[in-house]
Amino acid sequence: MSDLNAHVVIIGAGHAGGTLAALLRQYGHTGRITMIGDEPHAPYQRPPLSKAWLKGEADADSLALKPLAFYAEADIDFRPNLRAVKLERSARKVTLSDGSQVDYDVLVLATGARAIALPIPGADLAGVMFLRTATDAEALKAKVGPGKRLAVVGGGYIGLEVAASGRALGAEVVVLERETRLLARVATEVLSDFFRRYHEKHGVGFELGASVIGFEGDNGHVTGVKLADGRVIGCDAAVVGVGAHPNDELASESGLETARGVVVDLEARTSDPHVFAIGDVAHRPMPIYGRMFRMESVPNALEQAKQAACAITGRPAPAGETPWQWSDQYDLKLQIAGYAFDVDEIVVRGDPASGKFAVFHLKGDQLQSVEAINAPPEFMMGRQLIGNRKRLDKAKLADPSVSMKEVAA
Repeated sequence: MSDLNAHVVIIGAGHAGGTLAALLRQYGHTGRITMIGDEPHAPYQRPPLSKAWLKGEADADSLALKPLAFYAEADIDFRPNLRAVKLERSARKVTLSDGSQVDYDVLVLATGARAIALPIPGADLAGVMFLRTATDAEALKAKVGPGKRLAVVGGGYIGLEVAASGRALGAEVVVLERETRLLARVATEVLSDFFRRYHEKHGVGFELGASVIGFEGDNGHVTGVKLADGRVIGCDAAVVGVGAHPNDELASESGLETARGVVVDLEARTSDPHVFAIGDVAHRPMPIYGRMFRMESVPNALEQAKQAACAITGRPAPAGETPWQWSDQYDLKLQIAGYAFDVDEIVVRGDPASGKFAVFHLKGDQLQSVEAINAPPEFMMGRQLIGNRKRLDKAKLADPSVSMKEVAA
């Protein structure tokens, strides 16, 4: 049952939390809204941190979801530089890092995820960095430029985006990846090989099958990355990008159901009817695939913000969406729709050497996922095919002379 006068407390002022606060007002919520954020900034876009921000093409103001004045004008009590440290569900009360307490009628956990730190010697040296926040991006930008060497630990999408931006700033860049290929956990070998070759053409070096066992330093600052084979890769700064862990401790300590993320339903509601969870922290249903999964993407944050806003204000649930995400590197735009669950066949459409192609992941004759490089029609129609679960003709799919509209028909 909705209550438009309820006090909604949002823990987290990222893309999910900021979007939810705005949607609640848009959907007619008249009660108090309190948004707690652990950064000094109002909600902002995070994907450009590894691209536009590092290259000096964006800052906090240009990336803000809304102007700071919006929150006061919309009567949203935005409290920056604070964390929630304790949740008492029986009393519907949250204790904050400054010792203050906030009562709620409805609580929304939008606490996101944090970078995984490597538990190895030297990890606390200055210059060993992560890239999750605007503060991280600003610190990294100050250390990257001509004459500098940047080591990137982790050959995933964030690592490759940082590598591309580092090269754009004139730095020497080397990527260190534990697996024998890039993007090993998230992409096909076709895509891995394509990105490696493309980055090498732009001057990025790679050490694949390289296990990092420590960082070396001088006067408290990193000077190199030590590998298991005894080599030390010299650097002026190192960015660690080996994944993220959901900030679900507040939920688990309060007795909410968690599964490497806070378990929610299709309304983004947790096992407590008064508590929701959205964005990177949520372990959510994926009806298309008949499973639960935790997603880290802006589209997921936006979709779950809509789900929670509708549930809180009593509006009909929004239509389900096919998950998607993207990555920009140099002049390449990678767009991914769906997830490659239970795949038994891969179809490549187009020639990777042309820099314009797509990789389709199939389960039988149904499309599970598509990875499209500079190929918007393949991405858009692929996303549609994933969502409607239509069976398709593999021969037509593999033939670039057949339009994607015809394939989808």
